[in-house]
Amino acid sequence: MKKTGAFESQGEKIQLPYFLTRPDDSTPDEKLPMIVFLHGAGERAPDLEKVKVHGIAKLFNIDQCHGGTRVITLAPQCPEGDIWSNFPGALMELILHVAEVEGADMDRISITGLSMGGFGTWTMLARYPTFFSAAAPICGGGISWYINTKTPIRTFHGDADRTVPIQYTYMMADALNARGGNVDMVVFHGCDHDSWTRAYEQTDLVSWLANSKKG
Repeated sequence: MKKTGAFESQGEKIQLPYFLTRPDDSTPDEKLPMIVFLHGAGERAPDLEKVKVHGIAKLFNIDQCHGGTRVITLAPQCPEGDIWSNFPGALMELILHVAEVEGADMDRISITGLSMGGFGTWTMLARYPTFFSAAAPICGGGISWYINTKTPIRTFHGDADRTVPIQYTYMMADALNARGGNVDMVVFHGCDHDSWTRAYEQTDLVSWLANSKKG
């Protein structure tokens, strides 16, 4: 099942269109895990179809049970000219709303994103350090001295990235692990900015996110 929607944040007055998938044979009372996917800068509003170009939304648009993974996927769209890190509160409102409507398992909500969405993923982890079951920021970065979470994290970056230098991810992973965090960093050697195709399509990242559970 695939559907689109639009959510207006009550706290920050931001409208967030979104693309959602769940297995066609799922039932309303089935408590499925949910993966939240934050796209990059090139997929911002107004064309919602753009969110399906890369990553989780791309894979589950093709097959709602990609690789046999039974999961709800939520891919919101960032407003034109804005960035995810500007409104974590509105994003959380949307996540909680969709989780309630779709009957998601609240102990199995993970988050991932690429480029601008990688920055947004780090921001959500900093703002909500105990909410997500797992996270996978890809070629992003954040405020390393601010974040403090024990959430299991797998992060990916290409060492030839000329758009977002790999040092951004090193700083986040090193700072968190020094505080007792749980970050596994994967470096793709010779890879430029597009480290997300390899991360989502050539590793077990999707199933890892879907099978994660708090506690």
